[in-house]
Amino acid sequence: MSKVEFEHLFSPIKVGPMLVPNRICETTNTINSSQIPGEIDENYIAHHAAKARGGTGWIGSETWLLHFPFPRAAPDEVGLSVGFAAHQSAYQNPAFLEGMKKFIGEVHDAGSVAIVQLTHLSAVWAPSEIPAVGAQDHCPHELGDEEIEAILDIYGDAAAAAKACGADAIEVHCAHETLGYTFLSPVTNQRTDKWGGGPQERIRFVVEALKKVRDAPGKDVALGIRMSGKEFRKGGFDNIESREMTYYIGETGLLDFVSVDVGHCWGSPSYVPSSYFSHGEFRECGKAVRADLGDNIKVLFAGRVNDPVIAEEMLQEGYCDLIGMVRAGIADAEFANKAREGRLGEIRRCISCTRCIDEASEPMTFPYKPRCSINPVIGNEVRWKNEFKPAEKSKRVVVVGGGLAGCEAARIATERGHKVTLFEQGKRLGGQLNLAARASGRDDFEDQIYFEENEMERLGVDVKLRTDADVATIKALSPEAVVIATGAVPRVPHDVVGLDLPHVVQGWDAIRGTAEVGQRVAIVSQEDYYETPTIAEYLAQKGKDVEVFTKSTQLGFEIARYSVAMVLAHMENVGVKVTPNLVLNEIKSDGLEFVSSFGGHKYRKEAFDSVVLIYGQVPVHGLYDQLVADGDIEEVYIAGSAWIPRFMAEATEHGASIGLTI
Repeated sequence: MSKVEFEHLFSPIKVGPMLVPNRICETTNTINSSQIPGEIDENYIAHHAAKARGGTGWIGSETWLLHFPFPRAAPDEVGLSVGFAAHQSAYQNPAFLEGMKKFIGEVHDAGSVAIVQLTHLSAVWAPSEIPAVGAQDHCPHELGDEEIEAILDIYGDAAAAAKACGADAIEVHCAHETLGYTFLSPVTNQRTDKWGGGPQERIRFVVEALKKVRDAPGKDVALGIRMSGKEFRKGGFDNIESREMTYYIGETGLLDFVSVDVGHCWGSPSYVPSSYFSHGEFRECGKAVRADLGDNIKVLFAGRVNDPVIAEEMLQEGYCDLIGMVRAGIADAEFANKAREGRLGEIRRCISCTRCIDEASEPMTFPYKPRCSINPVIGNEVRWKNEFKPAEKSKRVVVVGGGLAGCEAARIATERGHKVTLFEQGKRLGGQLNLAARASGRDDFEDQIYFEENEMERLGVDVKLRTDADVATIKALSPEAVVIATGAVPRVPHDVVGLDLPHVVQGWDAIRGTAEVGQRVAIVSQEDYYETPTIAEYLAQKGKDVEVFTKSTQLGFEIARYSVAMVLAHMENVGVKVTPNLVLNEIKSDGLEFVSSFGGHKYRKEAFDSVVLIYGQVPVHGLYDQLVADGDIEEVYIAGSAWIPRFMAEATEHGASIGLTI
């Protein structure tokens, strides 16, 4: 591959008083990397500073959630931000500020700039008694004048603290579900006093907040806002009205930059666009506001830009001055350096599955650890810093299975100096990624297959495709360590009558095209993530009439709020019908018998040519059991779905951890 010339991407740019070394930005994203709530710990610093060392010029890290003037004895209720106190901000904690100073110092040492975003985020407070987002249906408290003034003072206090920590810029968050957004939106701001009205009046809260930040004591810093290019909400502002408000704010002379995204935090599209959207799909919103504001106010666009070549094209064509590439840096903290050095084939490209941000918005464990589906270092940065080193002894290692777990075990073991042979029974590496990539909106999953293939070649892993490995095959190589990553197969339900009928097929066979599927298709699902909608959409786009019967209250029950609406919108767009709350009892040649998931009532459904089963997976661990029983090889590991079928991140992390251990 010839070296790509990045004329714009790696050129410096002046943003107010701040000189940014290049145009690549980690826009602020609360991935919850710290494992000490309310503090900046070593995990936080390791996660975000790695991007600075990897060549990202603008480091936004994670937002500063600001407190509210709650009434006396009111509970710490902040709606969307469970785990953060409402009566006190993290910046009021001296330990937090000390950690922030250390973090900003590391960012500066790497040659990047540090931006602090200030956010009032709560479904409890709003300009009017109208729910802020569809994710919450309770009415908020309508702010009074004294409360508004108190909140504005908090912006000033927080800005002073950020300046004292050494921040190069401060960004006031005015998009999605934030308080600033609710004042800007004609849906949530129905006030008739000075804080409401038309576009020129609704900006007052944002302007007053910017004044407080600008007037805060400390060194001069760049000042900007995060703004939605359009809401995509009934009655909300469109791009024209967003541009109008942004222009009026710019006219105050307070702004050095505007960070533009599109969408909101619940619904379709989300401002965290998944692989169902094209790269930089809403880039026109950046171009429009850039034309409105002129050259003095720089425009940053964020919205599924994960490829440096696409980023360069957008800069060349005038869509923006800076590019938000958060998830590109999560997938590969070194992607910027690799691009600048011409090593594009070594970049692990984000596949836009959105798991990193999805889970961070709804943490189910405490302390929470972030994850990336394809980068095993995420959430484990401190461990990798301490443990990733050359092996004390180079060993002969055999890996069986070329899915994510097997490839990552082979990749990391080879990087540490081991000699690795990898057996894969298929014609290509990638495992289940080869199935997922066949569906519309998931074709970017193939990028991870390319990455693993490129890495196996670059590192010299001996890959043997179309090869079934047994105990004898493995032992013939005299390995000192073996990793069994033989994956999983579809689960066949034991409690359903009629599975042997000829029109019953497995979902995997339907999407790979090895089973014939008729025109009228019933998909019966006991899987609550992406597998069912992926297969349903694939068949619908083939012209099939598809109805999904799911055991749960909705399709994609385990998909988080940033992404589930986009999935369901795709189901509507391709005509997939969804019937919830049913469990399959019996399949007959002329129909299906279901029982209610909750009430016990029976239902009969007819007129289907094919029945497609999606019941999850069972591990394939027989070869591992045989090797353990044989006992001749001291180090035998089982990895990924061969151990427990879960999701991509778990397989990636498990395999890489084994590679780190051998």
